[in-house]
Amino acid sequence: MDKFIVSARKYRPQTFDTVVGQAHITTTLKNAIANNQLAHAFLFCGPRGVGKTTCARILAKTINCESRQPDGEACNKCNSCRSFNEGTSLNIHELDAASNNSVDDIRSLVEQVRFAPQAGKYKVYIVDEVHMLSASAFNAFLKTLEEPPPYAIFILATTEKHKILPTILSRCQIFDFKRITTNDTVEHLEEIAVKEDIHAEKAALQVIAQKSEGCMRDALSILDKIVSFTTGEVTYQNTLEHLNILDHDYYFKLLDCLTMQDLAGAMLLYDEINRKGFEGDLVLNGLAEFMRNILVCKDARAVTLLDVVEGMQTKYTQTADKVSTAYLVSALNILNESEINYKMARNKRLHVELALIKLNFLQQAIELSVENGSVVKKKRVDGPVAYKTKAIPTLQSKPAATGGSIAPLPENHQEKTESKLFIQQQQTKAPDIRPMQFSAVPVTAPTVTSVNPVAGTKKNLLTALQEKYHGTHVIEEIKEAIALNDTELFRVWLKYADKLEEQQKHSSSKTFRTAKLHIDEDNFFTVTVFAYTQQKFVEQERIMVADAIQQAFNNRSISFKIVVEEGAKEEIPQAMMLNSRQRFERIAEQFPMVRELKDRLKLEIDY
Repeated sequence: MDKFIVSARKYRPQTFDTVVGQAHITTTLKNAIANNQLAHAFLFCGPRGVGKTTCARILAKTINCESRQPDGEACNKCNSCRSFNEGTSLNIHELDAASNNSVDDIRSLVEQVRFAPQAGKYKVYIVDEVHMLSASAFNAFLKTLEEPPPYAIFILATTEKHKILPTILSRCQIFDFKRITTNDTVEHLEEIAVKEDIHAEKAALQVIAQKSEGCMRDALSILDKIVSFTTGEVTYQNTLEHLNILDHDYYFKLLDCLTMQDLAGAMLLYDEINRKGFEGDLVLNGLAEFMRNILVCKDARAVTLLDVVEGMQTKYTQTADKVSTAYLVSALNILNESEINYKMARNKRLHVELALIKLNFLQQAIELSVENGSVVKKKRVDGPVAYKTKAIPTLQSKPAATGGSIAPLPENHQEKTESKLFIQQQQTKAPDIRPMQFSAVPVTAPTVTSVNPVAGTKKNLLTALQEKYHGTHVIEEIKEAIALNDTELFRVWLKYADKLEEQQKHSSSKTFRTAKLHIDEDNFFTVTVFAYTQQKFVEQERIMVADAIQQAFNNRSISFKIVVEEGAKEEIPQAMMLNSRQRFERIAEQFPMVRELKDRLKLEIDY
């Protein structure tokens, strides 16, 4: 039985013409060889599996070919080409920088560069995964890479160009490889299927190409696995089964259920998908990609962005005409949020079902938010909200015990009604009940003194209110505001400082005692402190001390500002102005043993 060779190695391109999807690279290299304009250093960068190392080997073989063909390709017949194909050429050296990334490995490579080739014109050094080299190794490689011998050519390959030092990039001729398109991948897979006598459906090959994401090596590996799984029969259904991909028919059925608000149908369909072994995150991701494809089909100009199996474009376009853009955009937001939070959910299935429930009633929410034929965004109400108030009955004196006549108002009613009164309802049933305002209205009635037959004494309005509402309300009289004065303000300020002292806030208490107070206006005063730290102490207590002052003066409009008095600037010690290197040098001067310790241990200090 012959030894099996994977397709990625068996069908590795041997000439520039057989490289797939990199015509802009191969054409440039062939022209450079034909015109004898080869650079001494190349950098091939791009995604994995797109032909970087393959092109480097083809370039190394072609420049040493003894009888190059007119189109610039290697002949594959001369001694140099045969030795290269057999892997015995002494003019080509490959270094895997992922496992040989030290300075010693680069130094040994530089030592080999000194020796001229025994056969052929060039010695080619291919350094793969060059971004894995350490910083010291890069520095050791700089001089040789800048001025190599005329017979030496360096080809560096990497998937992460941003990790390479700029000094390396400036010494190389950079070639950016691109991802291989789906069409190119499918065509290459069809050629290999014909050579291997494999019956493969084009739809199945398109699924493989999409799954490989532009990497030809991955596509060939997937093809090998499916061929082994199906014994040479690659169909669309077994490809979906092997790659654990949901058929698009499920997504079309699910979208129909969601747009028709058939929640039961959507839940049953997801249950069927779940019983087939598909994880919830795979369903969310696939549904989001499906919604994106539907959204793309809404505009005829963007249909070219649709990357689906051949023959499905028409179905996508027809479905896009039935679904509104607002629904698709909102659905994508819901699916994106659900996919992000999927890992944190304890009940994974319930998390996916909640997303389906939201999508099911999404159309109804969009219809409710339509105004004048256009979708409007819901607005949050930031203004005042009306609350229910209870009207207060007019207060009248009780009727007399005899005769049923109404007793007249007391003599001092006019004076008492001019004062502002309010009734604050006690928290008997609900803790959050707003106080009900009472404003006594002057009554134009004759001032007649009435005698209560029960009590036999005069009653003013406040007394009458207390008797009527003493069980359910607390009645207080609003006190008149007191004008700001230095004596009372300073007393309240020191009293608050004593309170801070009791709370073990000694720094804040000391700040309050040393601060200067100055009244600027009737309801405004200034607090002067002497340092920014003191200003922070006062700022921390601003709300509490302001409340204490407002209560003391019966005035809620009192406020103050904090000012830092400018004084002599504090001199900064010289040691605080030094940087890390200067501080080390200063320590080393005082303690020479520190420098000796650094030199003996060969320490590199990160300043």
